[in-house]
Amino acid sequence: MTSPILSVKDLKTYFYQDEGVVQAVDGASFDIYAGRTLGIVGESGCGKSVTARSILRIVERPGRVVAGEVWLHRDRGNGHSDAIDLTQLDEDGREMRSIRGGEIALIFQEPMTSLSPHYTVGNQIIESIRLHKGLSARQARQEAIEQLRMVGIPRPERRIDEYSFQLSGGLRQRVMIALALSSDPRILIADEPTTALDVTTQAQILDLLRQLQEERDLAIILITHDMGVIAEMADDVAVMYLGQVVEKGPVDQIFHAPQHPYTRSLLRSIPSILAAPRTKLSTISGSIPHPYARPQGCPFHPRCTDFMAGTCDAFQPRLLPVAKGQWVSCFLYQTPEEPLAVSK
Repeated sequence: MTSPILSVKDLKTYFYQDEGVVQAVDGASFDIYAGRTLGIVGESGCGKSVTARSILRIVERPGRVVAGEVWLHRDRGNGHSDAIDLTQLDEDGREMRSIRGGEIALIFQEPMTSLSPHYTVGNQIIESIRLHKGLSARQARQEAIEQLRMVGIPRPERRIDEYSFQLSGGLRQRVMIALALSSDPRILIADEPTTALDVTTQAQILDLLRQLQEERDLAIILITHDMGVIAEMADDVAVMYLGQVVEKGPVDQIFHAPQHPYTRSLLRSIPSILAAPRTKLSTISGSIPHPYARPQGCPFHPRCTDFMAGTCDAFQPRLLPVAKGQWVSCFLYQTPEEPLAVSK
């Protein structure tokens, strides 16, 4: 495998509020490679979307990145390359704005609220093209039509002058993809790209993303809570719980040899056509802790069937390799005496 084009190392994003501090992302680490898809999975409230916004430096106040590194690796040609830590850039500065949308693009979770109802979809794509490519208005309009055609929107010459509320959910999602790809980014972050879409449209959107990835050698970060989508799309998987990556590795190992109790619980909750009729779905006991009442020790221990008193509730496990390419944060594979496990 080649070197990663984006490396996230011990990223922490906290929200400082009157009621207390919300540790939305609390030490996430993973790598993204060209032409591959990293699936980030977990329950709602585990910090998946905040992680994506932290990479792009668009975390809403009072949240901010407080620690960690986000290294963007760039090939300068002739064997030369460099890397830049995005956390050190001014989030409103020219360089970060050129990277945001230029080299790293984001498909937002809900296109109806992400696309402006006051401007045509064409105007919004044209604005992005002119910002990042410096084309004239006429050239940018033609480029926008080609982008709409590329993502499978019928009659793009007409659709370009329509508003988002005139389009179906599937077409709006395709517009969002066209907008994200209009500046030829190397990395695409897709935050729940199939939310609220019917099964047929969902399959079409996923097929489109896969096709575009093959054509452009695009790196994709796919954020979802749907393990079925992860199985279909991802090459690598990062499982997040309460702002931390608790397990990561190749998709086949995660699905066929899961190591962390949380990953196993997520997989058990998937409905199966092989299950006996009227069999109840497996559930994970309890719920995600309140943001202001994080448990001491391992964050998953109050819901864990493998909980070990005096260890899991007293020490914080760290992400360690347990197999080739597979990393797990759990005391089933390490002891609290190891230097990497620190008591809180």
